[in-house]
Amino acid sequence: MNAPSPAAQLSGTPDPAAGASPVMAQFFDAKARQPDALIFFRMGDFYELFFEDAQKGAAALGITLTARGQHLGQPIPMAGVPVHAAEAYMAKLVRAGFKVALCEQMEDPAEAKKRGSKSVVRRDIVRVVTPGTLTEDGLLDARGANRLAAVAIRAGAAAVASVELSTGEVEVLATSVSGLASALAALGPSEVLVPDRLFSDEAVNAALKVSGGFVQPLPQALAEPSASEARLKRLYGVDTLDGFGQLGGAEVSALGLIAAHLETTQAGRLPALSPPRRAGETDVMAIDPATRASLEIERSQAGGRDGSLLAAIDRTVTAPGARLLAARLARPLLDPAAIDARLDAVAWFCEQRGQRQRLREQLRSLGDMARALSRLALGRGGPRDLGTLRDGLVAAEAIVALFAQTRDPLVNPPAEIAQALAALNPDLHADLLAFRDLLAAGLGAELPALARDGGYVAPGVRPELDQARALRDDSRRVVAQLEARLAEESGIALKVRHNAVLGYFVECTAKAAEPLMQAPLNATFIHRQTLANQVRFTTVELAELDAKIAQAAERALAIEVETFEAWRDAACRIAADIQAAAEAAARLDVAAAIAEWADDVGATRPTVDRSTAFEAEAARHPVVETAVRRAGDAFTPNDCRLDGAGAVAPRLSIVTGPNMAGKSTFLRQNAILAVLAQAGCFVPAKRLRLGVVDRLFSRVGAGDDLARGRSTFMLEMVETAAILTQATPRSLVILDEIGRGTATYDGLAIAWACAEALHETNRCRALFATHYHELAVLEGRLAFVSNLSLKAKEWNGDLIFLHEAGPGPADRSYGVQVAKLAGVPPTVVARAKDVLERLEREAAGPAKLDDLPLFAAVAEAPADGLRGPSEVEEALKTLDLDGMSPREAMDALYRLKGML
Repeated sequence: MNAPSPAAQLSGTPDPAAGASPVMAQFFDAKARQPDALIFFRMGDFYELFFEDAQKGAAALGITLTARGQHLGQPIPMAGVPVHAAEAYMAKLVRAGFKVALCEQMEDPAEAKKRGSKSVVRRDIVRVVTPGTLTEDGLLDARGANRLAAVAIRAGAAAVASVELSTGEVEVLATSVSGLASALAALGPSEVLVPDRLFSDEAVNAALKVSGGFVQPLPQALAEPSASEARLKRLYGVDTLDGFGQLGGAEVSALGLIAAHLETTQAGRLPALSPPRRAGETDVMAIDPATRASLEIERSQAGGRDGSLLAAIDRTVTAPGARLLAARLARPLLDPAAIDARLDAVAWFCEQRGQRQRLREQLRSLGDMARALSRLALGRGGPRDLGTLRDGLVAAEAIVALFAQTRDPLVNPPAEIAQALAALNPDLHADLLAFRDLLAAGLGAELPALARDGGYVAPGVRPELDQARALRDDSRRVVAQLEARLAEESGIALKVRHNAVLGYFVECTAKAAEPLMQAPLNATFIHRQTLANQVRFTTVELAELDAKIAQAAERALAIEVETFEAWRDAACRIAADIQAAAEAAARLDVAAAIAEWADDVGATRPTVDRSTAFEAEAARHPVVETAVRRAGDAFTPNDCRLDGAGAVAPRLSIVTGPNMAGKSTFLRQNAILAVLAQAGCFVPAKRLRLGVVDRLFSRVGAGDDLARGRSTFMLEMVETAAILTQATPRSLVILDEIGRGTATYDGLAIAWACAEALHETNRCRALFATHYHELAVLEGRLAFVSNLSLKAKEWNGDLIFLHEAGPGPADRSYGVQVAKLAGVPPTVVARAKDVLERLEREAAGPAKLDDLPLFAAVAEAPADGLRGPSEVEEALKTLDLDGMSPREAMDALYRLKGML
């Protein structure tokens, strides 16, 4: 009898497994252990879902919902997917927000039958699939990271830990509670683990909302430091965490949450993880989620990769290289020395163009070793993953040889490249070299995806495997050889035959059989069966051969699987060296790719120091320039000079100019220059000197946040408040149209006050774009303010945008002309011109709009946008000026005036 489930015992509700069949009892047991997951229950060639799981799964996957048998007198809802196609179905469910628990058959059905005819196959949960724990190539973006993150807060300090399970990379960032949003946005996790107690914290909730990942609540007890420390030690197999540095309580808790989640989801399988890489708020540039979105660093505003900064500059040729470039852009550095190390590598590849091209060709053959290793460590890998490691290590040796052959004794590669080559050099890592040679000799040419498919161990590696394969593949030849030998030794014409009852046997005529039944041949030939005309025998050797042939295929596969497991274990033992080699190859790929892009677009090396300068000469927006060039046009470069100290340039520039003139592009391009430079990339400018930016803020464009009841203006004010409370003298701020979402004078007042605060209180470098031309007077009122404007000209009634930034405020906004360009109906444009002219004529005071005729009274403009002749003009046409007397002329003039 099945014992009641713990949940049923505690709640007092009827046990759902009561009266269940043995198979359904297994399902209920699995469901009790993973109640919030859909149980993929293996039954032969299908994964079946039952009860509520089947209903949810069928609806999400669009598959048929059926029924199988009964439970407690009711039909059991059931839906199933084929095992060979399960990966695609799992991906769809995970993307829809479900967890999936794989309950596999842990033994062959034949083994179960040995325990009794009614015994059921033993099953167990082998894995729980969640968004942050995917490792299969088919479920992952090869060029994008898939991170599992965890948030913890201890004693007022916060930490964010992350693991990229598919590569084994582990990081932990100590931050403040207010810095959680920036940290999570930089990681872009697929899944975020959060202790349930933290959901009452508004700042944490706000950070989770912008993280973009699936939020997974966990019990607060899992974040307790002592339990977290114990799990972390188990995960890494160490007795102390001292080797990871002085981890704070929040850092240990965050890492402990990840360890707990991995223990649950990986069912005891230990992934190959690198030691935690620690970082703090002082190590990377803080970029809040709103800024990251407005600058379109990794994703465009439409949500895709196309149109982003990453897409514009990415020239990497490997998937790990693409992921590393994305990570660098997401978290630019703050240390000028570390930035220069990256820039040195890019500059070297710019100079060594031939070497760069040869390296990129070699890198193209490099597989994703880190992800292959992770799958092998978790028991999900196959022979192809071993092949990826083999080919990757062979390519690594070729890369090292390439640099050795072409090395100029007078030109040593910079430290970044030298360190990468050392990590790739198998001669410096004896275990790596031995492992590469093992796979090179042992793996065959054709590699299946799964170890159970066989055929991947090369001939000559295992003699017993070769023998088993020979029996399996050449059984006829082996039997014929034995038949010939037995006939020769006995001197009797005999045949070796086979049937389903006896297996292999020796057959001869009754007359010829007589010597076989007498000494000495009867010691070899054992009588089995006598028929009318034939007598059948067996021999000890034939019986053994019969068993070997019957078991040959099974034995061959078993030997191959055993060999695969040995190779897999060998890979796991040198996981650290393989991960280091994979990371080194990615670093080379990124440096060469940035150099390739720099050559393509004419980017230059920036100078990054600890000043507060921002000096850009002939700078361009890389994304907009790409689009403009694709259209066959040229991009207009612009200069920008700022200085937080106000010594050589203004601290704050007020940027004016008409809409469509390029103000937003100008603002964004300068912010993007800072991201590129501190990420260790060249920049699209003739020259850039940048004092390290600790925090980057961008308030460019906005929309309603309907889910939280915030209007455009409210959202704008929230983001502006964050800037004014967090920006430091080392920050860079770009603001566009602050205050435009409210009444004119309210908006002007807010914009004025914000500009003063940035200049006087935050004292940061800032670009402040506005249509409030009244702000131009700040240049004379504040010490370190200047005016910039994007130029435009009117030509024959048309507005021409020059896209040039120059000193001084704009003379006008050209709003009516822009409205005409946008296709506003001519009647509306004409009316706007009338109103604008009236307003501009009122120089002595506010315009009297109530004196203007109603819009409805204005005659409709013709289709060409020009007004038709007025009543006065029509009357003038009828006058005969030459035939009029002075008195008649005077009367006509008074009449015309009256008509006006």
